[in-house]
Amino acid sequence: MVMRSLSIAATGMNAQQTNLDVIANNIANINTTAYKRARAEFSDLMYTADRMVGVPNMMNQATVPEGAMIGLGVRTAAVRNLHMQGSFIQTGNNFDLAIKGRGWFEIQDPDGNTFYTRSGAFNLNENGEIVTLDGNLVQPVITLPAETGKDAVITISPDGTVYYKADADTAPTEAGRLNLINFTNEAGLEPVGDNLFRETQASGAPIAGNPGEENYGTLMQGSLEASNVDPVKEITELISAQRAYEMNSKVIQAADEMLAVVSKNLR
Repeated sequence: MVMRSLSIAATGMNAQQTNLDVIANNIANINTTAYKRARAEFSDLMYTADRMVGVPNMMNQATVPEGAMIGLGVRTAAVRNLHMQGSFIQTGNNFDLAIKGRGWFEIQDPDGNTFYTRSGAFNLNENGEIVTLDGNLVQPVITLPAETGKDAVITISPDGTVYYKADADTAPTEAGRLNLINFTNEAGLEPVGDNLFRETQASGAPIAGNPGEENYGTLMQGSLEASNVDPVKEITELISAQRAYEMNSKVIQAADEMLAVVSKNLR
């Protein structure tokens, strides 16, 4: 029984170490554009039965109403990203876009791989195409003409339509329209770094739509979505994880002392 408590407490310490890692990553990304905080989810391990429940008693005359089921600890079941809306930060950059509501931008890297992001920190490449800060193309590809100079006026409407004017005196010309992507299960998306997520079987297939349509958010030009990490909540979770880790450590210490007593008495 003492040896069992050692292994059980060890699983608890491992679980809290994972919890601490998740909290540390949240705090580290407190200023990351459109970062979604994560939360570690845990589940109990299998149980051993010292006495089964619901079986006949020794005299076979009644049913045992309660058993003696001893759990074997805890394990990490998932690290869930919480896709709640972050606050908005005004930047003044015409190519910075924030999504107000549901939706993801579709991104394609040079190898043709498709990713999804809430980070709308965009710019133009040498070909006049709208790209991410890493140079990946925003889908659908929208190209502004080469004659669009520094005096050009770029307008991106809430419904994703991109307009440009060569100067303040000309009429606006439509260059294209950005769309948004939704998923049946956003929690099933796989984070791959660089503010990017990848489709998985758990997330479901991407569902394209236009900004402003039902179940799709609208775009805010000149703004970015901030991280949804709450510093106060993270510090509270950090203290709770530390206390849980210390308690599991105390269990190991107590079990070790009990083993020492048994060992001395057997000599």
